[in-house]
Amino acid sequence: MMKINDGNVTNFLDELNHPLRREIEELRFILNSYEGLSENIKWNAPNYSFKNQDRITMKIFPHNQIQLIFHRGAKKLEQPSQRLIDDTSGILVWKENDRAIVSFKKIDDVIRVTPDLKNIIALWLQV
Repeated sequence: MMKINDGNVTNFLDELNHPLRREIEELRFILNSYEGLSENIKWNAPNYSFKNQDRITMKIFPHNQIQLIFHRGAKKLEQPSQRLIDDTSGILVWKENDRAIVSFKKIDDVIRVTPDLKNIIALWLQV
């Protein structure tokens, strides 16, 4: 049985009837497997906090793709001189040195990058 961190997120998604729900649920399953990561709704989407800081947000609109946004919270912080993590997989698209995105259009996209994604999440939670 899949561990769901926050029933409010499930209820929120149930009401949306999102065409990429399977992809969303697979990403939720991956994210909710990390100890200390808390799931909630923020910015009209599933959001994941670590040590009470927003760190990963799922962008679910528009309906043609799902994105995971790796960040350091809502407030703009001073930019580090280098990217926060070393993404050897190349799946991250960096917007700034402390903000990156990975996009998914179908379940195969999620499955194909799951090992790399798990590594990225683990690294991201260490910074």
